[in-house]
Amino acid sequence: MSLVNVHNEWDPLEEVIIGTVTGARVPVPDRGLFALEYPEYGTVDKIPSGPYARHIVEETEHELSMLCEELTKLGVKVRRPEARDHAAKLATPDWQTDGFYDYCPRDVFLAVGGTVIETPMVLRSRFLEPFAYKNMLLEFFESGARWISAPKPRLGDDMYDMDAEPGRRLGNLEPAFDAANVMRCGTDLLYLVSDSGNELGWKWLQSALGDAYTVHPCRDIYTGTHIDTTIVPLRPGLVLLNPERVNDKNLPDYLRDWDHLWCPDMTETEYAGEHPYGSPWVGMNLLVIREDLVVADDRQPALLRALEKRGIDVLPMRLTHARTLGGSFHCVSLDIRRSGTLETYR
Repeated sequence: MSLVNVHNEWDPLEEVIIGTVTGARVPVPDRGLFALEYPEYGTVDKIPSGPYARHIVEETEHELSMLCEELTKLGVKVRRPEARDHAAKLATPDWQTDGFYDYCPRDVFLAVGGTVIETPMVLRSRFLEPFAYKNMLLEFFESGARWISAPKPRLGDDMYDMDAEPGRRLGNLEPAFDAANVMRCGTDLLYLVSDSGNELGWKWLQSALGDAYTVHPCRDIYTGTHIDTTIVPLRPGLVLLNPERVNDKNLPDYLRDWDHLWCPDMTETEYAGEHPYGSPWVGMNLLVIREDLVVADDRQPALLRALEKRGIDVLPMRLTHARTLGGSFHCVSLDIRRSGTLETYR
């Protein structure tokens, strides 16, 4: 039996990959890193490159281990990547860089049904990030899973416009997207068109998945990066929405008949450095364990109460440096197997 089986964001979780922050660093400056992740610093040379502070790494790794323990208690099988040297240089004929981290496996792979897709990630520093999971992928493949990879993007200088408005900084010269631009709802997938996912990306994904699935491009909603701080399906017919980004005009048509839970204002949380890597809305970055249970940030009491009013229990946990590292519970997890079958929720 294939070890990979994921059809949506809410079926009971059976197996998951949780990332690691060991060796994490901000990569050396380049056009893409500046344009897509650090434009608020004004110039490329001001990007705070280098290893993250030791206390950030140690505290986060401890909190990730606590998350793994809680998931294991719930009967979920947990896998983790081995530590790698992110300071090592990597190069193509067009550019040279170093690595980033293996903190967010959600960005690297997209599991749809029994298929694992390596996505054509938008940052040069993450070009070889799939290597951290190669042994797992081989095991999934041997078990009967389908394993495919999108065409590796060239990511030349012309792919990034450092002077463009948000949402227009990633070029449309070749398919490029992070897996975290996608939310799965059975036969329908939502694909956020943003600075971490271009138009050719959703067209490639639709082509790869075929007629059994419909990939809905979501435009003019959030121009930054991933979808999981903006639109979070909780169960069939119920979706958590970011009121600062989503409105009646840009709400995806697919979700219009769903019940809308508008996320309460976020409690401000700490971050290191001059500017946060993640916005306050990282507080709505949830991991759904099953329809009636989610992992959420214990520093967001208003959100926890709103979820509980909808009959959803909360496992309150914390990633103290989520805004510094740019990811919380959905980002640091990659669901590999959920019980359930492919359905259409329309």
